[in-house]
Amino acid sequence: MEIVTAIVATVLLALLASAFRILREYERGVVFMLGRFYKVKGPGLVIIIPVIQQMVRVDLRTLVLDIPTQDLITRDNVSVKVNAVLYFRVVDSQPAIINVENYMDATGQLAQTTLRSVLGQHELDELLAERERLNRDIQTILDQQTDQWGIKVSNVEIKHVDIDESMIRAIARQAEAERERRAKIIHADGEQQAAEKLVEAARELSAEGGAMQLRYLQTLTEIAGEKSSTIVFPLPVGLLEGLNRLAGGGPASND
Repeated sequence: MEIVTAIVATVLLALLASAFRILREYERGVVFMLGRFYKVKGPGLVIIIPVIQQMVRVDLRTLVLDIPTQDLITRDNVSVKVNAVLYFRVVDSQPAIINVENYMDATGQLAQTTLRSVLGQHELDELLAERERLNRDIQTILDQQTDQWGIKVSNVEIKHVDIDESMIRAIARQAEAERERRAKIIHADGEQQAAEKLVEAARELSAEGGAMQLRYLQTLTEIAGEKSSTIVFPLPVGLLEGLNRLAGGGPASND
C-alpha cells in the first residue's frame, strides 16, 4: 500500500511540476486545449493544465537563414551560382504554428525558389551592379508570401555570385573596351572645346587689327628664341603700316 501511495504521489508531483512553464522575454507559448487553439501566453510564468492542455514554444527573435547556392540562368543566358542570407522573425505566433507545419523549412524553401525566379529575370550586368535593388525585390516578394504565416522578412542579402572563368575574361575585355571608349570620348570632347576656343580667339583677333599685329610680333619673338634652326618668316605689309602709324608717320610708301 505504501508503494502505491508513493507512486501516486510521484505522479501527482510530476504533473504539478509540468503545469508550470517559464517563458523568456523573447518567447511565446501557443496553448492548445484538447487539440483546439486556446490562446497565446507569455512571457513569464505560464500555468498549463496537464494532459488537457499542450503548449508550443515560439522564438520571436530575428532568425538568420543561409540560402544554399542556387544554379540559375540569367536573362542573357549566362549560367551563374548565387547564394544569399535571409533575416526574418515571427511577429504572430498563432499562424506561425497553425498555418504552416514548419515555418523555418517553409521559409527556406520559399526563399530558394524566389531567389531563382527573381534573379533569372535580370541580365548579368544588373546582377553584379544592382544588388541593392534586387535584394529589395526579393525581400518584398518573400514578405508578402510569408505574411499569412505570421512572419516578417526584414532583409535579404545576396552574398556571392560565382561566374565561369571564361565569362570572367569576357567581362574583363568588355570593361577594357568600355574604358577605351570613354577615353576616346573625353579626348574628342577636349579637341572640340579647344577648337571652339581657337575660333573664339580668332574672331576677337580679327575684330582688332592691332591685336593681330601684336600677336604676330609675339610669334616672331617666340621663334627668335629657337637657336636650333634658321626660320624665314614673311613680313606682311599690314604690319609695317601698323608700325608706321604707331611711330606717328604717314602711310607707308611703295617706294
